[in-house]
Amino acid sequence: MAGVRTVGVEEELLLVDPATGRLRARAGAVLRAEATRDATREDGDKGGPGGELVAELKQEQVETDTRPCAGAEELGAEIRRWRAGAAAAAARAGVRVAALATSPVPVDPTTTPQPRYEQMAVDYGLTAEEQLTCGCHVHVAVDSPDEAVGVLDRIRPWLPPLQAVTANSPFWQGRDTGYASYRSQVWDRWPTAGPAELFGDAAGYEAAVEQLLATGALLDRHMLYLDARPAEEHPTVEVRVADVCLEADDAVLHALLVRGLVETEARAWAAGASPPPVRTETLRLARWRAGRSGLGGDLVHPVTGRPAPVGDVLDALLAHVADTLADSGDTEVVADLLAAARARGGGAGRQRAALARTGDLAGVVLDAVGRTTPQ
Repeated sequence: MAGVRTVGVEEELLLVDPATGRLRARAGAVLRAEATRDATREDGDKGGPGGELVAELKQEQVETDTRPCAGAEELGAEIRRWRAGAAAAAARAGVRVAALATSPVPVDPTTTPQPRYEQMAVDYGLTAEEQLTCGCHVHVAVDSPDEAVGVLDRIRPWLPPLQAVTANSPFWQGRDTGYASYRSQVWDRWPTAGPAELFGDAAGYEAAVEQLLATGALLDRHMLYLDARPAEEHPTVEVRVADVCLEADDAVLHALLVRGLVETEARAWAAGASPPPVRTETLRLARWRAGRSGLGGDLVHPVTGRPAPVGDVLDALLAHVADTLADSGDTEVVADLLAAARARGGGAGRQRAALARTGDLAGVVLDAVGRTTPQ
């Protein structure tokens, strides 16, 4: 699709026992199973550029990484392919995968035995010890570092609605938290998590990064856990605000909205439009509101900064990216996917409905296994 920015998706998935729904520290066995499968495949398909199954901070999770995609149909197929591949590798290791942003059942997570992760456990104490959360990170291609920062400066007020759309973590350590996305609360314990100030240009971003690193509070640049950032290894903007989505369709919806936002703000930057002068404190409150309410209550309107019904906020989001969605051919698919997500209350709504139906948090996990990779 000529002229359309490519988009890729990273998804973190929990590893669970297929009988009990309890989490299992089996990431090493899952990755060995995947490596064995790759080594014996006749077609030689190991995911291609930008695609792999990797370890994460905790042994109870793995991460997928799709190829860059142009079309919505291609992206959906790629997300489902990687979910199915992760599920197959997990099954060979005696576990299943569940697209849940936090564990509904109690868990004492196990740090992955890698030097960097072990150092994080030492430096960040209980924050690192309890940090078993699963996010969805979307990468959208950009043409230059200055364009990337121009997008970052202008995308800021539109990220909380994306968090609301993807909210998929109402439970934590065996209880309902009252939040649609409790992952957002846990994630914000990291010192650099959340929204950022305006950077101005690539040089301004690098100067800010150097100031942060100079504090000694971070291990390295990879710990810049901002809601959105220029990717370190790829020429992309990486949006990190979302929970991992229970439904593959919701992951597609989120990625297409992110691409629409990146293209919209890249055009605004190129035209010389000033970024919205929204205070970072206001953005933090908007993110908190999005995590608390999800699709089930008022949000902070990105333009007015005042409370507004979720429908009004989502309508404003669609209006903001209408031109770029039309240019990429995504208008109808985004409208349909967003309507479906709202009808089922997003991932948080699905999880709470599963609890009401099964009466058991383990039942929520097992229900999620089926929705992660439906047959």
